[in-house]
Amino acid sequence: MPEGTILIADDDSAIRTVLNQALGRAGYDVRTTGTAAGLWRWVSAGDGNLVITDVILPDENGFDLIPRIKRLRPDLPVVVMSAQNTILTAITAAERGAFDYLPKPFDLKELTAVVQRALASPRAKPETPADEEGTDGLPLIGRSPAMQEIYRVIARLTQTDLTVMIMGESGTGKELVARALHDYGKRRHGTFVAVNMAAIPKELVESELFGHERGAFTGATNRGIGRFEQAEGGTLFLDEIGDMPLEAQTRLLRVLQQGEYTTVGGRTPIRTDVRIIAATNRDLRQLIQQGLFREDLYYRLNVVPLRLPPLRERAEDIADLVRHFLRKAEEEGLPAKHLDTDALDILRHHRWPGNVRELENLIRRLAVLHSGDTIPAAALTAELKEPAKASSFEDGDGPVSLSAAVERHLAAYFAEHGDRLPPPGLYDRIVQDIERPLLSICLAATRGNQIRAAHLLGLNRNTLRKKIRDLGLEVIRGLKAD
Repeated sequence: MPEGTILIADDDSAIRTVLNQALGRAGYDVRTTGTAAGLWRWVSAGDGNLVITDVILPDENGFDLIPRIKRLRPDLPVVVMSAQNTILTAITAAERGAFDYLPKPFDLKELTAVVQRALASPRAKPETPADEEGTDGLPLIGRSPAMQEIYRVIARLTQTDLTVMIMGESGTGKELVARALHDYGKRRHGTFVAVNMAAIPKELVESELFGHERGAFTGATNRGIGRFEQAEGGTLFLDEIGDMPLEAQTRLLRVLQQGEYTTVGGRTPIRTDVRIIAATNRDLRQLIQQGLFREDLYYRLNVVPLRLPPLRERAEDIADLVRHFLRKAEEEGLPAKHLDTDALDILRHHRWPGNVRELENLIRRLAVLHSGDTIPAAALTAELKEPAKASSFEDGDGPVSLSAAVERHLAAYFAEHGDRLPPPGLYDRIVQDIERPLLSICLAATRGNQIRAAHLLGLNRNTLRKKIRDLGLEVIRGLKAD
């Protein structure tokens, strides 16, 4: 039977009653109060084995109470509850020394599990007062359960230097998460350097990351400073890590293993103190199978995996995101606008291939072009019109048209980069994504006969063989040697 006394502070009597009954049924002794003063009397008297407190109390902010509790009783775990379900709430709770953070409304089973963990292994956390500098704007928006879990993971990671692998589709906010880990972490006063591997020509990647010596290659008339040197003492964000060439992967592995690197053309190892955060929208395990990504590097980078959900999986956040983007447009001098209910419903049911960045660009465009105060559903219907159908293939989510695949890539790229030109490589990426299902369809239709498939495609047989090998199609079910 569980043992322990739980002290609860919340100004909502209904919540106190629910917690008292739920934790009482679980076998705990429970005391409840509606004020910080009542909670503090119990704590200062040495009562209780666990504190559960709301942030907003009538006589004191719960966050201000936590450091006092930790100074007096450093082994007393504190769990914070809040209806202000933002990333800043989660991070502040972690910085003040809370054992965990639970957003309201909370799940009673999850709460009970947190209580069990806290009582099983209470541990002191050093007091680390929150640095309020730069916390005016929220880096991430959303109150969905998926985003709340992201906030809690970020909060736990801010006070560590662990390497993080952020996975998610284009436009889901991978760089925003990386910036949050930097801006609210131990390295906040260092430099945050972001590098998009897909935007750098392969032959220049090593020089870009590690720098080069004068004369290291044709055109190297001066010493070049690399991104690792720029990020010294801070954070280096390696976006689209799946596009990093194998040679550069070998160098990066050495940095992760030994904490040092050499410049291109240099011989003297350089020690480095940089936190690495990587991100990808590709399946790295599949790239490993194809020989395009080092397995040992994958495990070095994937210390803490963090998956960002696509917007279609958190449609409940769309209303908050729309309000945020409309408010940003208003701050830029545009008239105040809002969407009607039917328009929001349309947005919630759209698939959002470009994710949050696609939504942001759509809202900004409507804020500029639509003259009325209220943006109607008709305006969205015209903007979100489906592309014309063409020859179709399977892309993992069901049959889609070739033109839709191209439209999807374009939408994702321009959603991510707005009016700026996207990085080079769009043609190759679209071709690669269309080639694989196209060749698979032809090989399936010809029952794996590569001669017939090559004739059907209008390709030389050797060209087809090379494409099959390069794309790793030999692992696709139904492919037969001729």
